Amino acid sequence: MSHEYLSVEEFNELLHKWSGEKIKISKQELDDHDETLMELNSISYSRNTRRMDEYEPMHALQLNGAGKIQTEAADPQTLPSAFYEIPLEDTTLYQFDDSRFSLITDRGIYTIELATDR
Repeated sequence: MSHEYLSVEEFNELLHKWSGEKIKISKQELDDHDETLMELNSISYSRNTRRMDEYEPMHALQLNGAGKIQTEAADPQTLPSAFYEIPLEDTTLYQFDDSRFSLITDRGIYTIELATDR
């Protein structure tokens, strides 16, 4: 199992193959960790040229679909929107190891994998 770095185009092409699947997204930013389970309906990208500050991303990956997020709270919560957004930077690294994607940004690490029934 190798960790292959991908171009954003290669990442996009491989991730689109998972449309219609149930996925798990894990986010680790500083001391914040959460997991989201969602039915991936489609994948899109957004561009925000009217950012208020540097914390708002100029580009973002949007994983569209219904899902639930598990934080440190006791019960999973429904996603507040019909998508999960991952901020993208010019320096974002995209990896794929044959079973999961990793997006490594200055803010944190996002992992996307097919969800297994628990």
